[in-house]
Amino acid sequence: MSQNPFLTAFENKGFHSPDEVIPFPSIKVEHYLPALEKSMQLARTNIAAIKANKAEPGFENVMEALETSTEAFDLVTNVYFNMFSAEASAELQALAAEISPKATELQSEISLDEEIFKKIKAVYDKRASLKLSQEQMQMLEKSYKNFVRNGALLDGEKKEKLKAIDQELSLLNPKFSENVLKATNAYTLWIDNAKDLAGLPEGAVEAAALEAEKKGQKGKWAFTLQAPSFLPFMQYAENRELRQQLWTAYSSRAFKGEFDNSDVVVKTVALRDERAKLLGFASHADFVLEERMAKTPAQVFAFLNQLMLPSKKAAEKDLAELREFKKSISTDAGDLQPWDTAFYSEKLKEKKYQFNEEELRPYFQLEKVVAGVFEHARQLYGLTFKKRPDVPVYHPEVEVFEVRDESSGDYVGLFYTDFFPRETKRGGAWMTVFREQGLWLGQVRRPHVSIVCNFTKPTTTKPSLLTYDEVQTLFHEFGHALHGLLSQCQYRSVAGTNVYWDFVELPSQIMENWVREKEGLDLFAAHYQTGAKIPADLVEKIKRANKFQSGLMSLRQVNFAMLDMKWHSTPPAQIKDISSFEEQATKDTRLFPVVAGTNSSAAFSHIFAGGYSAGYYSYKWAEVLDADAFEYFLDEGLFNAEVSGKFKKFVLSRGGTEHPMELYKKFRGREPDPNALLRRDGLTDVQ
Repeated sequence: MSQNPFLTAFENKGFHSPDEVIPFPSIKVEHYLPALEKSMQLARTNIAAIKANKAEPGFENVMEALETSTEAFDLVTNVYFNMFSAEASAELQALAAEISPKATELQSEISLDEEIFKKIKAVYDKRASLKLSQEQMQMLEKSYKNFVRNGALLDGEKKEKLKAIDQELSLLNPKFSENVLKATNAYTLWIDNAKDLAGLPEGAVEAAALEAEKKGQKGKWAFTLQAPSFLPFMQYAENRELRQQLWTAYSSRAFKGEFDNSDVVVKTVALRDERAKLLGFASHADFVLEERMAKTPAQVFAFLNQLMLPSKKAAEKDLAELREFKKSISTDAGDLQPWDTAFYSEKLKEKKYQFNEEELRPYFQLEKVVAGVFEHARQLYGLTFKKRPDVPVYHPEVEVFEVRDESSGDYVGLFYTDFFPRETKRGGAWMTVFREQGLWLGQVRRPHVSIVCNFTKPTTTKPSLLTYDEVQTLFHEFGHALHGLLSQCQYRSVAGTNVYWDFVELPSQIMENWVREKEGLDLFAAHYQTGAKIPADLVEKIKRANKFQSGLMSLRQVNFAMLDMKWHSTPPAQIKDISSFEEQATKDTRLFPVVAGTNSSAAFSHIFAGGYSAGYYSYKWAEVLDADAFEYFLDEGLFNAEVSGKFKKFVLSRGGTEHPMELYKKFRGREPDPNALLRRDGLTDVQ
């Protein structure tokens, strides 16, 4: 076996390269397990030292010591699970069956350790006399509550039961993700007759030809279930039968067949419910929401119902208009079906606003959009980005940038980008960290942050030209990245995005607003061939079109949020199978009957393989925050230094060091106005 970089790092107290970056090319699949086992041994030694310390329990010898006790373990698991999502070979995926249970075993071992908890409780009980900073107090309270929420107050038998549940869950989450990825990769829509490409943009056709060539079928066209391939086909392909085939394949991913997630879903919700009840909660939703701005399932359902009424009225109006439009232009006598909506919506939008999504692509060359989002960060927060080709990466498409403060020159952190779909990468887009900001190896260190996406790839004749949705996604994930990069905290556990889950989307969603304004778009939207700025009339069309079918868009998010909450608040004994449960759970938020053989829960990775269980509502919750926050920018100026300075100081830099509502009020001067979202979406007149 080649030298294990993790083991070397453990011996040397870090990777000892510039910026202490992860040496990805040197890390092989066979390195992970030995490194994990060694890191667990080191963690156990550190925990034993905390327990053996005879001094009176205090913040430093208990809380700080505990915070840093698992640094080696955190490093190994962080790299492994990041690669599991972004660059997972079959061999790396297979390791999850060993790594996940081992990682969970250590976490359970620490969180259920009676001696450790006794020391934490001793510090917690005298917290008022310790003269702690706001951040230290928050870290102490969060840690104490985490131990309680992970079973510290349970008796021995119940602790063993909790450990067994956590072990089972540790296998189910990666299994769910693996099934979705394999099901996505397993399907290809092959086209060998050029007539079947009618309506498709040139770029989509060229990309499909490249995909077919890659799969050994030169001369044909291959469409996949990856978003850059799937979405243009649904929007533009005139062949309705093929649209139905592709839509059905996408909507039945990991539902029945070889990569079926049905049992994984049922087992997951049952185990989560059992775990919550063991800890004294009525349901998994009650357990999760104890640590959210929305405190109870009743409050979340009330919030969603408040949005559902205007959203559904507007959505029904949107759909009626679409049905009438289809009748007016189509010779097909059949009623509008789910695989028709994107196609006819695109045509209706084009008619109403003289606006075609494809018109925008030439103005959104990926490299220029990236430069544009960097310029937004400079004008708003005083950041500069410099490419670092010397930093090792895990795939040739990944790029790394050094981030600095423009005025002081101070080092802010490293920023990784990974933009294109691969068969080794799961779908969607996300922000992650390779190193969180905060205390690390004895010093407060700057973060290494990454965004991972699945954008339109360049072709042989064109650079990567993004859709408007992809531009919004890039700005969204970059907002998360700013939350990580601008963190100014002492402790990693409360730094950056370690905030309440229904607050974490505020920094990301607010960034999307700048690409709805001419002033924001003018910083980067230029024609990739002529260099001409995006025309004002096209921007005006974007702004008008942004409210197009806002009812359908809002209802779609409410639908997912309701489905999530019902999965995690319904007694599992009442769930017979995932198909009938989903049909019943979404009956009030669906506008189409369920199509036989399809199911969204089986591929709902956010809640069954990500961190959004009983938390998907947070997208809409944070939309209220971001709509209200952006109104402040609109009132004072898109790049107003005072407003952006407040947002940086009270939101982006403070992590979870205070309750999020307190941070928001310090930024805005008041609590958010819930009607701001309805105003932005043009839904105030349908309440």
